[in-house]
Amino acid sequence: MPNENNDVATLITQVSAQLSDVTSKLKEQAEKASADGEVQKKTKEVVDELLTKHSALEAQMTDLEQKAVRGPAQNGRNMTAGQMVVNSEKMKGINSTSLNGKVVIGVQNALTSATTDADGSAGAAISPELQPGILEGARRRMTIRDLITPGRTQSGLIEYVKQTGFTNNAAVVAEGGEKPETTMKFDLVSENAKTVAHYLHSSKQILDDAPQLQTFIDGQLVYGLDLVEEAQLLKGSGTGGNIEGLQTAATAFNPAFTAVAETVIDKLRLAALQTTLAEYMATGFVLNPVDWARIELTKDSDARYIMGNPQQGTMPMLWGKPVVATNAQTIDTFLTGAFDLGAQIFDRQDATIDIAETDQDDFIKNMIKIRAEKRLALAIYRPEAFVTGDLGYVTA
Repeated sequence: MPNENNDVATLITQVSAQLSDVTSKLKEQAEKASADGEVQKKTKEVVDELLTKHSALEAQMTDLEQKAVRGPAQNGRNMTAGQMVVNSEKMKGINSTSLNGKVVIGVQNALTSATTDADGSAGAAISPELQPGILEGARRRMTIRDLITPGRTQSGLIEYVKQTGFTNNAAVVAEGGEKPETTMKFDLVSENAKTVAHYLHSSKQILDDAPQLQTFIDGQLVYGLDLVEEAQLLKGSGTGGNIEGLQTAATAFNPAFTAVAETVIDKLRLAALQTTLAEYMATGFVLNPVDWARIELTKDSDARYIMGNPQQGTMPMLWGKPVVATNAQTIDTFLTGAFDLGAQIFDRQDATIDIAETDQDDFIKNMIKIRAEKRLALAIYRPEAFVTGDLGYVTA
C-alpha cells in the first residue's frame, strides 16, 4: 500500500511550484501594467485568469497541508458512512450503468456512543435524560391493622378489667323459695405501649440539594415501621419489647367434629364454628397468599373451580367472610376470629420523623440522623375469640 504521507508531500511540492509560478506571472503582469501606465485589456484578462488560478491553488494547498497535519492515523476519522463509500477505491470508475453487482466496502470508525478517545466516539456528546421522581421498591399492602378496632391513648400503659370467670346459677325459683347466687371473677390486665423505631444516617448536603429525597426517605422509614407493626400485630411474641400478637394469643384449633372427606375449606369453616361456640362471631380469615391461591384453584371432579369463575374477579371471600391474604402470615397457617370485638389497638404516638445532629462528630461532618418512631399497644380482650392452626398443606 502506498505511503499516504509521501503522496501528500509530493502533491504539496507540485502545487507549491504551480502557485509560485502563478505568483511570478502575476508579479510580471503587475510590473508591465505599471510600466505602461495603464492596464491594457489583454493584460487585464491575463491577470484575471491568473488570479482565479491563484485562488484555486491556495485552496488546494490549504487542504493538502491539513491532510499532512492529520496524518494517516486520522484517515476516515469523523467521516460519514456515505463519505467513506464515495471515497473508496472500489467505487472509482463505477457509475449507475456499470454497477450490476455487489460491492462490499468496510465502513470503519463509524460514530458510536462510546466515551473513549477511539475513532468515531461520540458518547460524550450525549446528554442523559433524568426521569422525574424516584422509582420505589416493592411495597406490601398492610391489612392486619384494618381488621382490628382502633383506639387512642394518652398514656404509655393500658389497663382494662377482664372477666375471667362466670358461674351462672340462674334457675326457676318457686314462690317463696331461696334464689341461687351467681358468681363472677374479674382481673385487671395491663398492656404497655411498645415502641417501633429506626433511623438513617445521611449528609445535610444531599437533603438540601435534593428536597424530593427527604420526602422519599421519610416515606420509606414510615413504611418500615408499618412493616414491623404488621408482623407484631399478627405474630409478636409478647416477650421483652414485643407486642403479643393475635396469633400468639389465639386458641389452638380444636374442631367440634370431623367433616366427611374433609378439605382445607371445611377446616376453615370448623375454625369459624369454634369461635361461634365461644360466643364470638368470626369476621374474617388471615392466610398466606400461597395458601389462598391453593384454595382458589381447588376443583371438583369435573375440573370446575369450586370458588367460582376466574373471570369474575370477585372480592376474596370464604363462608361469607373476607379473606385477607398477606405475606405477614406463615405458609400453611391460618387465623380466624372476631377481630372487631376480641381485640383493640391503642395508638400512643403516630409515626413521627425527627431530624437531628446527635453529636459533635455529626456537626463537624455535616451529617444528620433521621429517626422514625411510633408507639402502640394491642389489647386482646378474649383470646378464645381467635383460633389458629395448620391447614395441612405442608407435611411436618
